Amino acid sequence: MHQNTIVAISTPTGTGALGIIRLSGPDAVAVVDGVFSKDLSAAKGYTVHFGRILKDNAVLDEVLVSVFRGPRSFTKEDVCEVSFHGSPFILREALELFVQAGARLAEPGEFTQRAFLNGAMDLAQAEAVADLIASRTAQAHRIALDQLRGGVSTEIAKLRGELLQFTSLLELELDFSEEDVEFANRAELLALVQKIQGLAAELAETFRLGNAIKEGVPTVIMGRPNAGKSTLLNALLQDDRAIVSAIAGTTRDVIEDRLVLAGIEFRLQDTAGIRETTDVIEAEGVQRSEGLARKAGLVLYLFDPTEESLAEAQGYVGGLELPAGVRVVYVGTKVDLRSNVPMEECANVPMKDVLEISAETGAG
Repeated sequence: MHQNTIVAISTPTGTGALGIIRLSGPDAVAVVDGVFSKDLSAAKGYTVHFGRILKDNAVLDEVLVSVFRGPRSFTKEDVCEVSFHGSPFILREALELFVQAGARLAEPGEFTQRAFLNGAMDLAQAEAVADLIASRTAQAHRIALDQLRGGVSTEIAKLRGELLQFTSLLELELDFSEEDVEFANRAELLALVQKIQGLAAELAETFRLGNAIKEGVPTVIMGRPNAGKSTLLNALLQDDRAIVSAIAGTTRDVIEDRLVLAGIEFRLQDTAGIRETTDVIEAEGVQRSEGLARKAGLVLYLFDPTEESLAEAQGYVGGLELPAGVRVVYVGTKVDLRSNVPMEECANVPMKDVLEISAETGAG
């Protein structure tokens, strides 16, 4: 346990209905008690007390003080949470009072650090606290909450147990290597190795998926000029986020915005049209588009079947040599303009693995 008491404002900066100051440490209750209108020295854990915070014998604010006694608290130390009215002035004055009474200002993340060091949670759970606070979607919230409850820790403990069993059998074999004794069945050892590999692969995959959900899936919208990229971006966002024009090469820089679908956040990136060009600025935009595609989690390649065949689209994307984890979806656009065009006049007959849409009308 730490020998000092820390204090910090726990609510966001700004004016609100409430503002909370938290203290943790051996003198947390005593520090608050020194400036509180009621005696808290004998207060039991999990109790709330109404009273006044006093400064120079004058009332600073009427507050609620929540008392948590260690080890049954977030940090496993004595903890006090004081709920003030959310005036920045009141919170600053109260923070100064608590520091003068013997507490010190907490470092960023120090409350969670103390919880980890005092054994209230492991490192994976400690990291999940920050993820839970920062979660912006239902899926990110679910993953962080599962990790906070020990979901990842349980899987790691299971993997550790399997590894310990494996190494103990190997050491036993080595200790008696000169004896004609077999302690471990070779088939069972092989099965154990394969099981450990499977668990490790599952953990690696959940990390990749969890990171994408937490940060948002980087989704690159790319294709030739006038394929409908900016129109699709505006349709998905239901806003005129990007300029749409019949003039090829309108989009030169990357336009990015966020969209939440089914509880998952997608970081949509509208990129410059792909084509050979002598324009230095446009050429830089094309290079950026290709670079973003290599870092993406999802690539939407848009093509107008009357201008570009699916084979051409696949050939171009194949030439980018995207990493194995990048998912590519081919999107045939402007279906509304092709409704009266004979299929044989199209550069490509649409296939079942191509999404056909009209961003203009919402079809598809």
